[in-house]
Amino acid sequence: MPPLPSPLMSPVSFDDIAAAHERLRAQAKRTPVLTSSTVDARTGARVFFKCENFQRMGAFKFRGAYNALAQLSPEEKRRGAIAFSSGNHAQAVALAGRILDVKTLIVMPANAPQVKLDATRGYGAEVVLYQKDEKREEVSSRLAKERNLSLIPPFDHPQVIAGQGTAAKELIEDAGPLDYLLVPCGGAGLLSGCAIAARHMLRGCKVLGVEPAAGDDATQSFKAKTLKVIPVPDTIADGARTTSLGKLTFPLVLEYVDDMLTVTDDELLRAMFFLWERMKIIVEPTGALAACALLEKKLDARALAGRRVGVILSGGNVDLRWAAARLQARA
Repeated sequence: MPPLPSPLMSPVSFDDIAAAHERLRAQAKRTPVLTSSTVDARTGARVFFKCENFQRMGAFKFRGAYNALAQLSPEEKRRGAIAFSSGNHAQAVALAGRILDVKTLIVMPANAPQVKLDATRGYGAEVVLYQKDEKREEVSSRLAKERNLSLIPPFDHPQVIAGQGTAAKELIEDAGPLDYLLVPCGGAGLLSGCAIAARHMLRGCKVLGVEPAAGDDATQSFKAKTLKVIPVPDTIADGARTTSLGKLTFPLVLEYVDDMLTVTDDELLRAMFFLWERMKIIVEPTGALAACALLEKKLDARALAGRRVGVILSGGNVDLRWAAARLQARA
């Protein structure tokens, strides 16, 4: 098991997050923080939703991708960059590359949502698809070596983590003190960055990561204090179909996160459609993970009573045809 990071050895500090925020100021949207009296009444808490579904390309991933690409050397930018992703990181790297004039190659699963494939290509990236029996890391490493490209992984990268942490920094600045912060978790780049920001900016705020029950590798790892690896999970939360935390994110989660929670796909669908219907905002399944834990009462109601709760809604890139079919099946 990797050692817990000390302030001197941690790969990401709050200073890195603050620097990323300045770097992003002219490019990333300062997404709104929304509230809902209905949610407050349902939970007994005062809830603040950080709406990264309104971020450029529709998800928080733009923050980390731009922060990482912006720090490539002129020669690295000239050669180009490669990333692997089920969708949102793919779009983020493609868009950041277009802004920074960096050619991008994205390795995506053949079964990635069509809306995410189309958007990635629309931002100007070359897309290479891999099959279920292939490992995306191996495909990406091979292509990076063949084409001499800089690899920008979706979560296990210090500059990506620092960029993602800017979402929590803004939430805390705009909403004020929080007692709880709930964050979706796939590979934990967002969770790690947000937890570091919360630890620095708030006293006593509990940070909780939320992942799908069908892909609970982070929860297993957190509880066992040993990195666990699972098969590719079958979950509607396509942005959380990771098999393990990373070499950087695992020790950061152990150090800065207070607990991990899981939600089922059925619960996730209910929460996603609740957000659509009651708050009038489009959130994708992965983006609704943290809200789902709150709405499905995964936290002790007595502990929540009267508390201030921050929730990261991490993205809104949902396939509307898929969602319509799910709605019809639910009716």
